[in-house]
Amino acid sequence: MYKKTPRVLRERESRFESLGVGLPGVDVVRSDMTREGAGVPRAVLFDMDDTIFDHSLTCRDALAEVRRTYPAFRGRPLDRLWDEYDRLLGITHTDVMLGRRTSEEVRAERFRSLAEWAGRPIPSTTAVEVSRFYRRHYQRLRRAVPGAVAAVRRWHDRARVVVVTNNTVQEQVEKIAFLGLEAAVDLLVTSEEVGVAKPDPRIFRTALERAGVAPTESVMVGDSWSSDIEGALSADLRAVWFNRFREIPPRPAPVPEFRSFRAPRQLDRLVARA
Repeated sequence: MYKKTPRVLRERESRFESLGVGLPGVDVVRSDMTREGAGVPRAVLFDMDDTIFDHSLTCRDALAEVRRTYPAFRGRPLDRLWDEYDRLLGITHTDVMLGRRTSEEVRAERFRSLAEWAGRPIPSTTAVEVSRFYRRHYQRLRRAVPGAVAAVRRWHDRARVVVVTNNTVQEQVEKIAFLGLEAAVDLLVTSEEVGVAKPDPRIFRTALERAGVAPTESVMVGDSWSSDIEGALSADLRAVWFNRFREIPPRPAPVPEFRSFRAPRQLDRLVARA
């Protein structure tokens, strides 16, 4: 779900950068959000993980702490460990993001499988311990994608801001609070609450309906080509691809892209004209 090319993440970051839940204190519908100007959207939909919140590098750093502390995970290089963890995450996260199982239960199972893959199996009790250790460090090391928070706040002055995310309500409300974006996010729409996940067009249509806007008045901004871009296009939304790590899209499509939130004028032009 969150796949990036592990070995080059930090290098590229440095180089390229040189349910409808109304959040507390935020009005879900505002009458002053539109701005005169052709093409300027009435709503901007943002993905959360690896678009606003830097999940990938936080995950890798937390795994590094696990590897340093627990010998069962030292038999494989960190990048390979992260590759396998990401694969396991893709397999198990669906149950979490649709509310079928708890994240704690699935995370412990993931670490038990990861230790077995690394050649040093651990008992279930140790897997629970490792899972809790990882979670503590994930929370400690978390960070925003550079420039993303400012972009969200800037667009909140011009349009409705809606976060559309494949995750649980509790997890994403907490991230919004951590990022200091409670006043800048007007709606949070999660896969858990809606019951379907991106790229299913129904989650986008739910977001638009609750925001009170038409697809032609809205733009989706996200990092995942399959979930965010193809999902948005299937719901007749315009889309802007946050291609942070210069990935190759699986198929050609007339979708504008940007690689850094640190070029605000470029991003604003793309969102306004997508």
